Amino acid sequence: MRLIEIYILRRIVVMFLAVLLSAVGITWIVQVLQRINFLTTSGQSFLYILKFSSNLLPSAFPVVMPFALVIAVTQTLSTMNQDSELVVINASGAPRTAVIRPVMLFAFVIAISSFLIANFIVPYSQLSMRQMIADARSDVINLVVQQGSFQRVDKDLYLQVESRDSNGAIKGLFVSDSRDPTTDLLYYAKDGLVVDTGNQSLLVMKDGEIDRRDVKTGNVSIIKFNTYALDLAEFLSADDKDSVKIFPKDRPLDYLMNPDPNDPYFQTQPQRYTAELSKRLTDWLYPIVFALISLAAAADSRSHREARISASFTAITLSMIVFWISYSSGQTAEKNADVIPFLFIFPVLVSAAAIYALATNRQIGVPATLSNLFKNGAITPQAALAGVKKTLLNPRSENGAPKE
Repeated sequence: MRLIEIYILRRIVVMFLAVLLSAVGITWIVQVLQRINFLTTSGQSFLYILKFSSNLLPSAFPVVMPFALVIAVTQTLSTMNQDSELVVINASGAPRTAVIRPVMLFAFVIAISSFLIANFIVPYSQLSMRQMIADARSDVINLVVQQGSFQRVDKDLYLQVESRDSNGAIKGLFVSDSRDPTTDLLYYAKDGLVVDTGNQSLLVMKDGEIDRRDVKTGNVSIIKFNTYALDLAEFLSADDKDSVKIFPKDRPLDYLMNPDPNDPYFQTQPQRYTAELSKRLTDWLYPIVFALISLAAAADSRSHREARISASFTAITLSMIVFWISYSSGQTAEKNADVIPFLFIFPVLVSAAAIYALATNRQIGVPATLSNLFKNGAITPQAALAGVKKTLLNPRSENGAPKE
């Protein structure tokens, strides 16, 4: 590898790491904030929260890395063009591969890394996170009782205790259960106790009453009791009662290739496994696709008199469009098997178009005429139509100057 190629590669790697870490950090914070209610109300320790949040990180990398690569490549090449470094490289007689080779080499490294993370690390972290959620929810009732405050346990299910001593005895117990759309239940008890029998946990209430209200008629029936026991499992939703539910995106690659026929989720929705496998085999290609788009937009030197919208804007916009089409197709493939071949064909077509632009010395971008109209604020329907008619791929001569 030439010295100039190492120089370009080093600049791209530094910029890529800066963008990647920033974007992943923001994504991680957003993911944690979305689950902050669960983490705070379940009474978990700081170390538990830290371990849980760390499982959210791997899934962000395969999504962020292609866009971080686009920004790194276009920003680096645009800066080199502004500093006339690309002009000097061309004038020295260096081939175009001096710019293309380090970019594509790094893109292949990112693509392989994305494949390994998405197919081996992410499934493990997703499964670990779901197991942690299931374990925390299975004990959430007992945790709420220990807190001795009014808490929302589940949707339309609330529990409040006045106090709880060191022996576990409860004073002043109130439970509101409106999960059944036809019946509202209110439990009152002066005393209570959580009893673990080994295979189930019971909330034993003493000296209280149950108010049962029919939602449709409004009739209320009151039942007084000396002792009444509630199975805490009844306070959990259907999903919480089950064992850890594993979705296709939580499965490793080898399982998707040969799923267990006895898997209940596979039996009900086998198409989702096929679609997930297809996405796993194609999503890792997009760092390469986005690198080709970036090169087609910013690899060639441009004079300052070429008034155009920045190469970074062009490359990022096109990459987002490509990503949106790919993502939408992946979602559709979960219900329509006819879309699956498109998942494999689409990145190849986009790559071929970018390679054609590079091979024919064309540069993807907004035409100068249309760009000037935007900048001067003088755009009209007639002028816009004339600008759109010009091709987005502008032929360039061998010395890099625009063709007359």
